[in-house]
Amino acid sequence: MPLYRQIETYLRRQILDGVLAPETKLPASRQLAQELGVSRITVNNAYAILESEGLIYSKGGSGVYVLARTTQPAEPGAIPPDSWPRWQQAIAQKVELPYEVLHASPRPANRHPKPIRFTGVGDPREYPIKDLMRAMHDVLQRNGASALEYGGLDKGYAPLRTTITHVLASQGITVHPDQVLITAGSQQGLALVCQLLLKAGDTVLVENPTYNLALELFRTLGLNIVGAPVDQEGMCVAAIEPIFQQHQPRLIYTIPNFQNPTGVCMSGERRRALASLADHYHVPILEDDFVGDLRYEGRVQPALKTLALEGRVIYLGTFSKMLMPGLRIGFLVAEGPVFQRLAALKRVSDLTTPPLMQRALESYVNVGQYHRYVQRSCRLYRQRRDAVLAAIKRHLPSTVQVEPPQGGLFVWVRLPDGVSSVALLPLAAEAGVEYAPGVRFFVEPAQGEPYLRLNFATLTPVEIEEGIRRLAAALSRAPGT
Repeated sequence: MPLYRQIETYLRRQILDGVLAPETKLPASRQLAQELGVSRITVNNAYAILESEGLIYSKGGSGVYVLARTTQPAEPGAIPPDSWPRWQQAIAQKVELPYEVLHASPRPANRHPKPIRFTGVGDPREYPIKDLMRAMHDVLQRNGASALEYGGLDKGYAPLRTTITHVLASQGITVHPDQVLITAGSQQGLALVCQLLLKAGDTVLVENPTYNLALELFRTLGLNIVGAPVDQEGMCVAAIEPIFQQHQPRLIYTIPNFQNPTGVCMSGERRRALASLADHYHVPILEDDFVGDLRYEGRVQPALKTLALEGRVIYLGTFSKMLMPGLRIGFLVAEGPVFQRLAALKRVSDLTTPPLMQRALESYVNVGQYHRYVQRSCRLYRQRRDAVLAAIKRHLPSTVQVEPPQGGLFVWVRLPDGVSSVALLPLAAEAGVEYAPGVRFFVEPAQGEPYLRLNFATLTPVEIEEGIRRLAAALSRAPGT
């Protein structure tokens, strides 16, 4: 072993064993070199290694000292609440545990080697990975290093914004590229709108139930959430005027197409009524169209964006749900001063959505591959929707209620009276099947006890059949059946 390594190893052992206590002064390099009969460079090399590893430190003009060892981090929850600083304690008092954490039983070990999960977004086996890799390769070959730079720190990659206007035009939504802001998924767009338009204590009007991560965002921001009931035609708009008068909401958040989690589609009449009410009470609408392309049957309804006067609706879209969640590219459409403020807020939040991914997505969408992928997905997911509906009819009790969705990714299931989706969770996990309990999607979580959400898009018909069979076996053992 080299001499400097011998010195370094010996001193390391003495420090780690506690023989050399913190703040012990070590010999000067010249002195130690003389005592050991080695060169000063050899000692300096040993000291340099120890210093780089945080075992010693140099104090200018004084010498070299043993550094106090860093203690191991405490396990989460190990520090008593009253040991935190006061500003931490104040935050802790505002945090509420999610409903399922308080009420769901611990998940038992799964006996099945391959659990069937009715969760997630799309089927990873169907992602257009090769096409996207080819698009990325073409971008790097064509643009070189410029594809890896920040690009313009404004609204996003201009050709992609133009391409998005073409996609929207095919859906009857006419916008200008300068009204499109590229975001890191639609979730960032939702967060930006809330940060700009709302403050803690403001009221947001939502469908009840609604998208669980939207609810989590609203709660995190300290907003007052008021829910409007949902039926087979979407938000019950006739019931919300008293909400306007009593709560004076500052924002309406709605998913009119294949609503998450219920899968229902808002009727054209209700869309027009909602646009009219929002304009009358001067409340902006945030329209979340996360899978509007996935229609299996029924008539296409006009977007709220096209029904309201200009500047009344902010429209959210995303490629993450249709292509792949990890893509994290979404967009929002808005007009007027709010758009410039949203763009500025986006810029100071994260500078820009990754330019390479923006360019690759633009290349992929622009050559027609996206349109073909959506068509193929519609055919595939329609088969899977039909498979889950048929399996539910075969295996689950007749008292289970399901409304067949006309599109989207989800089937919303109401369990027999007296059965809780939360109490069913550990039994389902033991049977080797997973789902999203309804408590995650309601303003008042207890309202979701009788419901569960099944994502049929992630599974093959064979997997769906087996998953529903397992769910039926778990349901037969659930309390209340």
